[in-house]
Amino acid sequence: MPGVCWVFLLLLLFAHICDGFYLPGSYMHTYSTKDTIFAKVNSLTSIETELPFSYYSLPYCKPLGGVKKSAENLGELLMGDQIDNSPYRFRMNVNESLYLCTTSPLNEHEVKLLKQRTRDLYQVNMILDNLPVMRIAKQNGVNIQWTGFPVGYSPPHSNDDYIINHLKFKVLVHEYEGSGVEIIGTGEDGMAVFSKADKKKASGFEIVGFEVVPCSVKYDPKAMTKLHMYDKVSSVNCPLRLDKSQIIREQERISFTYEVEFVKSDIRWPSRWDAYLKMEGARVHWFSILNSLMVITFLAGIVFVIFLRTVRRDLTRYEELDKEAQAQMNEELSGWKLVVGDVFREPDCPKLLCVMIGDGVQIMGMAAVTIVFAAFGFMSPASRGMLLTGMIILYLFLGIVAGYVAVRLWRTLKGTSEGWRSVSWSVACFFPGIVFVILTVLNFILWGSKSTGAIPISLYFVLLSLWFCISVPLTLIGGFIGTRAEAIQYPVRTNQIPREIPARKYPSWLLVLGAGTLPFGTLFIELFFILSSIWLGRFYYVFGFLLIVLLLLIIVCAEVSVVLTYMHLCVEDWRWWWKAFFASGSVSLYVFLYSINYLVFDLQSLSGPVSAILYLGYSMIMAIAIMLSTGTIGFITSFYFVHYLFSSVKID
Repeated sequence: MPGVCWVFLLLLLFAHICDGFYLPGSYMHTYSTKDTIFAKVNSLTSIETELPFSYYSLPYCKPLGGVKKSAENLGELLMGDQIDNSPYRFRMNVNESLYLCTTSPLNEHEVKLLKQRTRDLYQVNMILDNLPVMRIAKQNGVNIQWTGFPVGYSPPHSNDDYIINHLKFKVLVHEYEGSGVEIIGTGEDGMAVFSKADKKKASGFEIVGFEVVPCSVKYDPKAMTKLHMYDKVSSVNCPLRLDKSQIIREQERISFTYEVEFVKSDIRWPSRWDAYLKMEGARVHWFSILNSLMVITFLAGIVFVIFLRTVRRDLTRYEELDKEAQAQMNEELSGWKLVVGDVFREPDCPKLLCVMIGDGVQIMGMAAVTIVFAAFGFMSPASRGMLLTGMIILYLFLGIVAGYVAVRLWRTLKGTSEGWRSVSWSVACFFPGIVFVILTVLNFILWGSKSTGAIPISLYFVLLSLWFCISVPLTLIGGFIGTRAEAIQYPVRTNQIPREIPARKYPSWLLVLGAGTLPFGTLFIELFFILSSIWLGRFYYVFGFLLIVLLLLIIVCAEVSVVLTYMHLCVEDWRWWWKAFFASGSVSLYVFLYSINYLVFDLQSLSGPVSAILYLGYSMIMAIAIMLSTGTIGFITSFYFVHYLFSSVKID
């Protein structure tokens, strides 16, 4: 104990002399007055098509030094992000109105492309100091925040389209006074090197907000072509009349300008993402959790009755009888005790069951660890693509656990390790193989549409290398460890001749499919917010709620599966293995049906068969992952429940 106290005191002292830091996101940049900052541009996106396209696929002004791609992580590439440099230059605390360029006369292809992108509601996504540009629009007297700004707009009752060619930026800055540190250098992602300095040197300005008001302004191309990039122009007000806006049509020359206003703000750097991550519908989240708790309490009551009133009573009475009475009672047994010689009989397709359980453990482990890390703020939206990258890395390294669980279950079912390599290989290839096939089909569709969402061939080889060089070997190692682990011993012997299962009035699979509605009840409200964040371009950052929902989902899946397994055993149905899996795994069917419902009623703006196929393809991957993970929870819980139930029965 004294050692623990000393360690605690040292930690307190260390905490006292250290400066705090902000965990979510990157280190802050501080800028001096007149420091130059260039904005970056991400892919053009639309909630109508869900097909991202490169910013420079449209006739926009290019930087003087040419277009250069930013380094992107695995998650960004898979999400279809393509971050490039842009000509938009900002000088700290310098308010100015500048000219960029004038295009050559628009040809037929450019006009068609601009009109199509405008009518498909494509948004330009710009980034300054790692902050996405925000547009605030008034709708029915309420301020609504959007990230990005439209390529153009189409007035109602008109066939004409107008391009956004003038941007009025407002950059919010906070004056920072250093606390004995100086930023020597900052990298692209905001990684900083600190050194001691006096307070005066360390002071500067932090960018804490980035807003835009987009306009369409008709300029005289003859006058504008005489200007050079970054020449000053007069400030303009956004015209309300269409005859003063820039129309999109052939032979038109479009001039691009922008103006910048720096405004001092009280927002501090650690709080600058709050405007993007405003949590909406907190009451709905709490309602979802309370609803789930009611379901859990109801199911827990049923499980409590099964254990205390039925199982315990039967076992206690059975153990109190002498041998003669037990022998007599064996002849009069009813319910679950009748299947004692068949309950651990090998299920149909045992290899497939082992493979699905192994993959389910891997997916659930990945989801749980990712959500825990995200809930504690380690995966900020400021670090684009980190969530997806982290999930992939976790999945790869959890292959060792998947291999171990699958092979140990195989040994338990078969009583031998023979065939463990085949099981391990199947675990390593089953779920990734399904995902690979679906993604390849979707990728051909994206390639055909020339979208930046298409996975490059080079990235395909990277993913295959990660799969075969990390995931497969680790799964085989896990399988080998599984062969060395002790097989789970059954508490009762299995008869040679299987017992006949009594006929039932209704098919047992009907009950199994109906059981999935209870886990779905705990999940569907959070599922709405997740789907909205993926398909409507909103930020999802309520991982604390998601962690609670995950825990509740695990409990509900376990309880549902135990109750259904017990019900099947009571009617002398000893084929419980797959039913235990699908009792909780059938929630995936309702998730997929809900995804279709969301597509029809909430994504009404989604246009074209390509977008619908993409949506359904990704929804299918999500549903399969949910089936494997929730089914695994139900199966493992039911297995140990049945093992415990029959471990106290002494029947020869």
